[in-house]
Amino acid sequence: MSLTEIACRGRQEASKWLERVGANGSAHSEPQDILNKLLTREALPKLPGGDSDFGAIAKRLWKRFQETAASRFFEGATEHGAATVLHGEMPETAARIIGAAERILAGRFDLLGYEKLFFGDPIDWRLDPVTGRRSILAHWSRIDPLDAAAVGDSKIVWELSRHQWMMYLGIAYRLTGEEKYARCAAEYFRQWVRANPPGLGIHWTSSLETALRIVSWSWALFLFRGSEALAPELFLRMLECVSHHAVRVEKYLSYYFAPNTHLTGEALGLFYAGVLFADLQGARRWRELGARILIDECGRQILSDGVYFEQSICYQRYTAEIYLHFLILAKRNEIALPQSVGHRIERLIDALVTLRRPDGSLPDIGDADGGCLLPFDRRNGNDARGVFAVAAAFFNRPDYAWAAEGPASESLWLLGAARHKDCRRIAPTPPAGRSCSISDGYVVMRSGWARDAHQLIFDTGPLSSPKSGHGHADLLSIQCSVFGEPYLVDAGTYCYTSEPAWRDFFRGSLAHSTVAVDGESQALSSGPFKWKDHPGARLRRWLSADDYDFADAEHYAYTRLLDPVVHRRRIVFVKQSYWIVVDDLLGSAEHRVDIRFQFAPFPVDIEDGRWVRARGHQGHALLLRHFANVPYRLELVRGGVAPIQGWHSPEYGRRVPAPVLICSMHTRLPSRVMTVVIPFADASAQPPDILPILSDPIGPSGLSFIRNGETVMIHENEVAIRRTDSMN
Repeated sequence: MSLTEIACRGRQEASKWLERVGANGSAHSEPQDILNKLLTREALPKLPGGDSDFGAIAKRLWKRFQETAASRFFEGATEHGAATVLHGEMPETAARIIGAAERILAGRFDLLGYEKLFFGDPIDWRLDPVTGRRSILAHWSRIDPLDAAAVGDSKIVWELSRHQWMMYLGIAYRLTGEEKYARCAAEYFRQWVRANPPGLGIHWTSSLETALRIVSWSWALFLFRGSEALAPELFLRMLECVSHHAVRVEKYLSYYFAPNTHLTGEALGLFYAGVLFADLQGARRWRELGARILIDECGRQILSDGVYFEQSICYQRYTAEIYLHFLILAKRNEIALPQSVGHRIERLIDALVTLRRPDGSLPDIGDADGGCLLPFDRRNGNDARGVFAVAAAFFNRPDYAWAAEGPASESLWLLGAARHKDCRRIAPTPPAGRSCSISDGYVVMRSGWARDAHQLIFDTGPLSSPKSGHGHADLLSIQCSVFGEPYLVDAGTYCYTSEPAWRDFFRGSLAHSTVAVDGESQALSSGPFKWKDHPGARLRRWLSADDYDFADAEHYAYTRLLDPVVHRRRIVFVKQSYWIVVDDLLGSAEHRVDIRFQFAPFPVDIEDGRWVRARGHQGHALLLRHFANVPYRLELVRGGVAPIQGWHSPEYGRRVPAPVLICSMHTRLPSRVMTVVIPFADASAQPPDILPILSDPIGPSGLSFIRNGETVMIHENEVAIRRTDSMN
């Protein structure tokens, strides 16, 4: 540790001790004390009149907030036209939101991958309804949120108390004008305040969770503006809660505990509090601190080519949301930011557009819990259309407008009806080029940008850094969509802390389409968000020509074995028809080698012991066949539990059986396996006749398609394709 880190951790530990012995107290203030304790000295004299009556002062303070804060907040939240546009242009979105709001009125919450969760009436804010476990009410430093036996799944418990579901109630109120939505939000807020005194309970264990509540409450103040339920007394109580939360975030920033989206989310919460609640003591400090952290972390967490440093697409989308809010809010308040921040965010979103699958979804790479900054619509976690729509309007980017696939409620609420309308004038245009290499970790090979295109994503980067916990052991793994439909997929995440064996599986190598040696994962788990080691990988060569793409990469995860093994994988995309995957295992002893291909939950069969056929939902198919210089065994596993394999998690908390194809061999290394991956428009089409040409692991290799006379030769650093005249 550096001296700076030691000092920071020391201050935080001292603060915890002082809180535990009661130096800071743990009770909410009496209403009359809120003004003197929380507001700046300059705030009260600005109020018209000199009435000392608390009720009158509260009313005037609430009125002044409504009059002055609107110019500091997001335009769509403060104007009257947003709900009208939403109802007129996006009636399905409006209906989804009202439906979600109605379920909340009935005490049922859709959180993460769970539907209609019931936490009791009144709500038990410390209950995990999935496991039935309930955390204790003690000082937050005495509670371990990762101890599933004591608290259940803290992710579920925290998700409810983020209060992001207030967005559904608020938008439903704006759409209908019905007071029941506002009364429900007000009552739930009061329940939460009574059940969670400052500093006590699981909801104070995470600075990120406290910051996200600041964001949610800020929006609630504007979405419910005009409602009788949002009384001056409630506003003052919310002011107190915002102050308590901002003080807690500032004191326990995740500089060293989780310097990732925890830190940037916390900084955004401080920025929100400092900008919107300017009369609170500490507001200026929070605003400046939040902005400084977000500026600094932009260059650290977003790599030069736009890849998020934890190598998680879910958290990359989440980071885009955080920074878009920051950029818009700063511009709204005329706060100058370095141009580099906007440029870096564009690169971040460029990478998301590049990795976007033909069907419009984002692939699962790394952890994915489906979380978001704010739910302006009921979206799946891999749906980034809202991010693309906001970015299109803010940066005036036609390619982002293309990726957004039309209007989105996110741009309406964040930017306002007028800017949302301007966005619709941007002509959607797909990105230039097709295949590309993202230098910090991925190669994307695609036939085009249409919804029925073929695409293969090749992970060529190392495991994420030691200070990031959301990367998976997926070195040199692939994902593949054909005719627009994902066939080879990442298995997903499923859970974080509640079931350690399942957590280890879904983040380990056996859940990914890569090679496992001796049944080992490429990295060994050291807790739900830690790895014992962080193996490296590198892209050796990338070529994109008129008739093929070629990528050559290798990783060193298995050099930890007694006989060190290097895995080298080369992939050729013969445009626009099929892929060839060549796996070289370099070592000198005997090993078990498993080449794994994780399919989506499709019907998959082995035909004649050679060809493997996966049938998609649209009447198409993907065929695979392996060629090796040693005998191998093919096996399909669905829903295995001993060992765990053959599963897919479409959302956090859900898992379904999904076929995994395993090509296994026991052999003395070095060894080579070649796999041909062919899309077929007709799911029942006969496979072609193929003659493999396999040579020693360090020499050239090739594949000959006898049926049509096409020959592909893969050399050390180049590819040669020969076709007959009849094919030219």
